[in-house]
Formats: sequence, structure tokens, C-alpha cells
Amino acid sequence: MNQEHEPEATRRDASDTESSRASRGWWDSNADEYQSEHGAFLGDDRFVWGPEGLDEAEAALLGPAAELKGQRILEIGAGAAQCSRWLAAQGALPVALDLSHRQLQHALRIAGGVAKDATALVEADAGALPFRDGSFDLACSAYGALPFVADPVRVLREVRRVLRPGGRFVFSVSHPIRWAFPDEPGPEGLSVGASYFDRTPYVEQDENGRAVYVEHHRTLGDRVRDVVAAGFRLEDLVEPEWPEWNTQEWGGWSPLRGHLIPGTAIFVCTAQVGGR
Repeated sequence: MNQEHEPEATRRDASDTESSRASRGWWDSNADEYQSEHGAFLGDDRFVWGPEGLDEAEAALLGPAAELKGQRILEIGAGAAQCSRWLAAQGALPVALDLSHRQLQHALRIAGGVAKDATALVEADAGALPFRDGSFDLACSAYGALPFVADPVRVLREVRRVLRPGGRFVFSVSHPIRWAFPDEPGPEGLSVGASYFDRTPYVEQDENGRAVYVEHHRTLGDRVRDVVAAGFRLEDLVEPEWPEWNTQEWGGWSPLRGHLIPGTAIFVCTAQVGGR
């Protein structure tokens, strides 16, 4: 009788290829559970930037909603395309891209079995975007791709390539300070447990040492330098505060921690004219 082994959590190097393979497998295997657990909070057609619940309808980080009509927008790491569906409702022309086939199947499920809501679905790696240069006016990513890749500059350069000059890219990731604290929502998650400057990836691996989940740490300064190196200008860095209405716990995110330390960092960037 085979006994299922729990993955071993460790900190070790993980290449871009290993990270990509692990991410595809993890999200394909866990998409059902993820959508079941978080689908109600995310909604079918809301644009939520992170566990705090900051909504694009109010934040307008991509620009005023009224100005999104007719805009070509690429969502990277779209999951079930909830954000893209909201963009389509504003009259935009979104493309929802994800590495996980199963996540995109959930996008079809929400849409009623066909992509009839003006949202195109594309299965592809964010490090090799299957689009021509300058194909999009805007790009966005809510916790998609960038936390899970070993070479974030490669992804950022691809996004820069497919954006028109002057196009905006807004992306959210776990706030880098969270890497110094245990990933726990309660009081045990309030004491520093590791060096903020340790950039060794977090890896969950099977009994053969094969990575099944990988997440990469970048400091706040690293993220800023990555953005600039890829040919973007950083316009704003948003650190959402935890709102009183939000009583949920989501992994290591909780009202307790959210009122004390930031949980999400949102980078608002503009593709520089002539930048690479």
C-alpha cells in the first residue's frame, strides 16, 4: 500500500526551469481547492489586488475605469481570470494568461463553458509571452508569476516588450518584509524568525528531492532595481492597509498581522520610451 508523503519544506536554490515546472504542477493540482477556498472572496468578476481586499474599482491603479474602454490589457498569472472579467465589464479588451491549464479551466467554468465575456484565455509561461512587440496598452498581475520565477527581470522585460511605449504595468506580490516573519496568521507570526536579506528560495520537495512548489524572495530594493533594469519607470509603490471590514484569514494574512505589518506590495510602472 503506497503512503502519500507530505512535501518537505526547505530553503535551497531552484532554477527558472525547475521553478516553472513546479508552479505548473502545483497550480494544476491545487486549482480546485484554491478556487473553492478563495473564490467567494475573489468573486467572479472583481479585480482584487491581494488578501487585504484592495479593489481596482476603488484604487484605479491602472487608471480611471472610464478610460479602460477599448484598451488592450494583458493579465499575467490570471488564475480563473476574475480580474480580466472585471476589465472586460469596463469595456476593455483583456487577455488572461496563466501557466496552469486547470486554472484556465476554472475561468471557462465561471464564463459558462465558453470565453463569451470578451476575455481571451492563453496558456503560456510569463517568461516567454506569445505576443508581438507593442501588442498591449496596459498589463497587470495580482500575485501572478513574479513571486514564483527565478529570473523576474526576464519576465519584466517580456512584459515591457509586449507593451506599447508609455504603457502601464501594475503588479502585486507578497510584501518582502513578510519573508522575515513566520508565515502564520496568529501571534506566532509577529516575531522575526529569519533574515530579510536571505534570498534563498522557499522550496517544497517530494521524497526524491523534486521541487513541487517554489517561491522566490526579493527585497524591496531588489524589486525596484528589477523594474528599472527591465526598462520601466517606477511611478508608485502601494502598501495597502488592512481594512476594518476584512475579517478573513488567508494563509499568513490576517487582521492581526495586517494592522501591524504590510502584507502586499503593489508596483505601478510605466514602460519607458526606447527602454529595454
